[in-house]
Amino acid sequence: MSDKESAVLHERLKEYFGFTSFKGNQEEVIRNVLAGKDTFVLMPTGGGKSLCYQLPALVMDGVAIIISPLIALMKNQVDAMRTFSMEDGIAHFLNSSLNKAAVAKVKSDVLAGKTKLLYFAPESLTKEDNVSFLRQIKISFYAIDEAHCISEWGHDFRPEYRRIRPIINDIGAAPLIALTATATPKVQMDIQKNLGMLDAAVFKSSFNRPNLFYEVRSKTNATKEIIRYIKSNPGKSGIIYCLSRKKVEELAELLAANSIKVAPYHAGMDAVTRAANQDAFLNEKVDVIVATIAFGMGIDKPDVRYVIHYDIPKSLEGYYQETGRAGRDGGGGHCLTFYSYKDIQKLEKFMQGKPLAEQEIGKLLLQETVSYAESSICRRKTLLHYFGEEYPEENCNCCDNCLHPKPKFEGRESLVLMLKVLKFLGDKFKYDYLINVLIGRNNALIKSYGHNKSEWFGVGGDQSDRYWGAVVRQALILGFIDKNIENYGLLSITQTGLAYLEQPYSVLLTADHEYEDGDDDEAVTPPSGKGGVADEELFAMLKDLRKKVARQMELPPFVIFQDPSLEDMSIQYPVTMEELQNITGVGAGKAKKFGKPFTELIQKYVDEKDITRPQDMVVKSVVNKSGNKVFIIQSIDRQMDFEDIARARDMDLDELLTEIEAIVHSGTKLNISYYVSQVIDEDKAEDIYLYFKEDAETDSLEEAVAELGGEYTEEEIRLVRIKFMSEMGN
Repeated sequence: MSDKESAVLHERLKEYFGFTSFKGNQEEVIRNVLAGKDTFVLMPTGGGKSLCYQLPALVMDGVAIIISPLIALMKNQVDAMRTFSMEDGIAHFLNSSLNKAAVAKVKSDVLAGKTKLLYFAPESLTKEDNVSFLRQIKISFYAIDEAHCISEWGHDFRPEYRRIRPIINDIGAAPLIALTATATPKVQMDIQKNLGMLDAAVFKSSFNRPNLFYEVRSKTNATKEIIRYIKSNPGKSGIIYCLSRKKVEELAELLAANSIKVAPYHAGMDAVTRAANQDAFLNEKVDVIVATIAFGMGIDKPDVRYVIHYDIPKSLEGYYQETGRAGRDGGGGHCLTFYSYKDIQKLEKFMQGKPLAEQEIGKLLLQETVSYAESSICRRKTLLHYFGEEYPEENCNCCDNCLHPKPKFEGRESLVLMLKVLKFLGDKFKYDYLINVLIGRNNALIKSYGHNKSEWFGVGGDQSDRYWGAVVRQALILGFIDKNIENYGLLSITQTGLAYLEQPYSVLLTADHEYEDGDDDEAVTPPSGKGGVADEELFAMLKDLRKKVARQMELPPFVIFQDPSLEDMSIQYPVTMEELQNITGVGAGKAKKFGKPFTELIQKYVDEKDITRPQDMVVKSVVNKSGNKVFIIQSIDRQMDFEDIARARDMDLDELLTEIEAIVHSGTKLNISYYVSQVIDEDKAEDIYLYFKEDAETDSLEEAVAELGGEYTEEEIRLVRIKFMSEMGN
């Protein structure tokens, strides 16, 4: 390309996109496309992949056909392209979301020569009427975006992608550009073979994203940690990935209950809602989007500041692409992942029933993910090695392992022993087989090869699986051993490894992480308030205030707030009505009726003492709509017999009364007079009521039974106490 042509290209870049210079190897890629040659582009997210086909499409004669897997991504790109041009028809998509009138408008614009980019999903491209339509127009080139979808080894394999080449042959030949943000050498070869472009010019950018910080945490109290993290990053955009649609809905609902601007996004939602949620995120009406890993987002938002994986993805490619959505503008991005081996076991279960070859591929990809999470070596080094790129730095200073390194140990002896065992076994076995031989774990497979009788069986038995796992992983990074992806991960010694066996030298290794398998459910359960008071002085002040309020309202103090509620206030320091409702035993009704003087006192106390309140205020739980509470309230509103309510919920009467007491204590008013008048004599009920109103110092059942005497049953006292608390306290 001449200087003049290069100058024209730069002019077009400024005119259409507002940039004065190209990024990375964009210019070389675009020149190759303009020369009519097949092009393969491997460019990490944020590298400016889309421009590699958008600019040539605007410059060349004819229409560029862009094949993309996601309707959301097409819409996003078409909207973006229309902002660069005065002509709305410059870019269109043809997919199942359009009605007949919209399809007619698209075809009319294309035939009139207004359209330069026409987007298709691979499924739509194969439809006969679309094939016949495309035969009528001049095609400048075909762009296959997210090309890793072609490969079974890719993280988002789609069988319909493998039919693209035959369809292109059917429509008519034109140059091809295949683009992906993530591909291992194996996936790259798969893509080129399938698209018949082995002779294509390959442009590969570095996978290193220096502005991203990688961190893996144990999945204990993950929900609470996520809420605390988001609240400490107010106004910043973030994406949270979950494994299932159900978890997406649950987590989005929980974040919303904690005053976070959030929207869910998954394939099970109707297209209108999904598009509205995506737009709300792009237009910053919501800060956080919670999405399924399986669906993929298709969101080109440059200022995503954090990507959180609530569930770890099933491959490192998936992980790399999803984390790559952070910091696309070059600003900081935090990639926070919660890891639990239980999640890996769940993913393995999902594979059961699939063809054996697919299961083998899936297990190997999962094993890479486990290695990444559990390894304590630089996360950047591990990721780049996976994509066939070496990272020479010892410390990237931008991941949890480099900032908080584990102590190193001398690994020479262990490496030599492991390499000797692998040399003896040959190149026909995988990672777990090698480790089982090292530690001496006898199983049917090892017996069938007779390795349980070998001199090497159990030579590393003084160390654990985890220890040898760390040695093997670091030997892979060092290039001493190789993993044959074509054969589902069989291990073999490299020439470097053999040279090391000949002349071993000191190598410092680090032990793997050990992650707790915590139960995240506890994160959404408000504390009981039991187990001591954090701030004795505040607790005493709250008790004095309760007495004062009780005198003013002519009520016993325990009707206002019970002791566990005051205890919890002295731990959590609630200063707003919303925070007060997170306190044990305080519902909206109670907070509204009695809360103001209490929050004012706490605010004054916090200011005077300069107290830093806990950032992770009690995580506000979402009402379980299918639970007992709503059913009981509705049943009492309908004046159902208590025995019938209990039977419907498979409870005894005692359990039902405990549930009703909890509902009333938290501030919900229940009218149970209809039932009390059915089962208790009017005079007896009045005596019990007067006891609680005038004589009782606490709401203790034991004290009431002792004071009232034997003619009143415990059940009767409980029923009247509920009626009293509901009428006087709520």
